[in-house]
Amino acid sequence: MELALLPIRPGQTASFEAAFREAQPLLAVQPGYVRHELQRCLEDDHRYVLLVWWQTLEDHTVGFRGSPEYAQWRALLHPFYEPFPLVEHFSPVPLG
Repeated sequence: MELALLPIRPGQTASFEAAFREAQPLLAVQPGYVRHELQRCLEDDHRYVLLVWWQTLEDHTVGFRGSPEYAQWRALLHPFYEPFPLVEHFSPVPLG
């Protein structure tokens, strides 16, 4: 799973959410994409977390980031970030 902490420039949250609605189909067409969620922070409404489930790490780091859709994604969303997002990848821990 990809976790991205998205700090949005002050006063830009409505525009960011509109751009995200436009950008999210770019994820859904990627090989290895499973699903995603966008959530807004309750304590600071200019912070979001994006969770994206991929079948493999490379589906995100090589596939999506190397795709033409990623260039569109960057153009739509990257202008809203200040500073640039922290992006990390996680895997489930069996607790059973």
